[in-house]
Amino acid sequence: MPGRSRRTLLMSVLVALGLVAAVALAVLVVPRPGGNATASSLGSYRPDPGFTEQVSESFLLPMRDGTRLAVRLDRPAVDGRPAPGPFPVLWQHSLSTERKPEDGAGPATGGIQTMPSLTGHGYVVAQVARRGNGQSFGVRRGYNDRLEAGDAYEITEWLAAQPWSDGNVGVYGCSNTGDAAMHALTVRPPHLRAVLAGCFSWDKYDAWRVGGISAQWGFGPSRTVEQDLANAPVDGDEDKVLLREAAVEHQKAVPLADMWRGMPYRDSWTAATQSRFWSEGSVGTYADEIRSTGVPVYVIGGWRDELRGQGVAALLNVPGSRLLIGPWKHCENAGFALVEQAHRFFDQHLKGIDTGIADEPPVHWATPSSDTADATGLEWESAPSWPPAGITARPAALGGDGVLGSAAHGVRGVTVDTTVECPTDPGSGATIQPCHVPGSGTSWTGPVLDRDTVFTGAPVADLTVRTDRADGDVFAYLEEIGPDGRTTVITEGRQRMSLRAEHPPAYALPDGVPWHRAYAADAAPVEPGEAVRLHFAMLPTSYRVPAGHRVQVTVTGHDPRATGPVPGADGARMEVLSGPDTPSSVTLPQR
Repeated sequence: MPGRSRRTLLMSVLVALGLVAAVALAVLVVPRPGGNATASSLGSYRPDPGFTEQVSESFLLPMRDGTRLAVRLDRPAVDGRPAPGPFPVLWQHSLSTERKPEDGAGPATGGIQTMPSLTGHGYVVAQVARRGNGQSFGVRRGYNDRLEAGDAYEITEWLAAQPWSDGNVGVYGCSNTGDAAMHALTVRPPHLRAVLAGCFSWDKYDAWRVGGISAQWGFGPSRTVEQDLANAPVDGDEDKVLLREAAVEHQKAVPLADMWRGMPYRDSWTAATQSRFWSEGSVGTYADEIRSTGVPVYVIGGWRDELRGQGVAALLNVPGSRLLIGPWKHCENAGFALVEQAHRFFDQHLKGIDTGIADEPPVHWATPSSDTADATGLEWESAPSWPPAGITARPAALGGDGVLGSAAHGVRGVTVDTTVECPTDPGSGATIQPCHVPGSGTSWTGPVLDRDTVFTGAPVADLTVRTDRADGDVFAYLEEIGPDGRTTVITEGRQRMSLRAEHPPAYALPDGVPWHRAYAADAAPVEPGEAVRLHFAMLPTSYRVPAGHRVQVTVTGHDPRATGPVPGADGARMEVLSGPDTPSSVTLPQR
């Protein structure tokens, strides 16, 4: 009897016996080989393991051009020996064959790093160091470039052809390995059956230079020979002779920091790769190839990760894809058993087990508030698309009196200070959050809320601004103020004034979200003192502001996370205008 028929019969019997409450219908009991049944629901899937042992091996695998890539295999085992299989295979295109936090997984219980535990459930799990990284030979040319994508094709098909493989291959990853997973799909390996990717960039320019501004992100891996030698070598290279040879070769890599700084526009050409690399390195460039595969894609994100809008873009541009997004920073999953959800996904698509995931709405999210540490205890919501139905776009004027929603005319300004630092979360990198720095911006504050208010979607800023310089960076934050005065940034957006020109989006975005092409030809410096209109989206969010708190919007000319502010910005005078001919507002997506 097919899995779904068995399930229908089982549920019918339970309903007839009066044993199923409405809330329980979301839990599926999955028949398993041998007669065991497994409950399956969002983030909960714990079938009994078929194997209690795992064996590992690592080696160098030559690619089409002779470059040797390091591979680590974790395989199910019996009595200390690899089980013959055949098994489906999961693999990650990483920076090392070791499972390291800097590969984008993070120290998350039940997260991406624990994927090799699925050997207990009859999977072979592989880690492959990308060329020019880790234990692999080769020279890194770019970052998620076409060379790496070609390697991913070869690796996928090699894994599918091994005697212990049943030919069904899935790829997974988060952060740079999430990008790599999606790039594997762009080259359409015939045996790739499913992709699970977290916190990646659909469009690299829009991810790394939001609004034309580089902030928060670093510049990719750049390691010394000594740092590379800290990696564990492949089997048989215990004296690290091959590892040292590879480490020395890595030093010929393209310096990514220099390359990215030299590409201020979306159409910038870089001699380092002889390409317009923002395009070459973007998953979305190959959207037609991705869509043609029909391969299911599961996108993972977090409301405190700057790439969350990229995950939404992937959902909207890849039919049949799924999105899971919680109250997490980059590649975190606190309070949620991500590996169990991944197991459901891969069992469905690599093993043909009806886990019920295909019958669930494709979008799941949790809505945090300022007192939420993680997803534990939060209600998970679902919808057939994003943004969900029932959202009302409410414009709130930014009045000259500093009141959110006021129609008062006036001017509110700030002197830009590029030396300010976040007092609560200093530093830089993928997990650093935007913060409110008192006195560094100008704010508009709303009244004390008489009821809980939920914002779900992407707020949009529409500002009339002027500066005494030829250019400037504008940052806008949607914030919550608690009764004790504590200010929490809910979400943020940014836009360089010279790149303000809007164009029809090159890929699907939620309705009402503006897009800026940011070609070199679009750059239009302003005349000092000239008022210009900036229309830009903040990153999507879902957030609950409790009754008794206030909502605030803050605009400033610098963010401590910025890695390349406009030259001469320090000391600039920036003003936001409010008037009939110079309107300023923020549209808030409310439920």
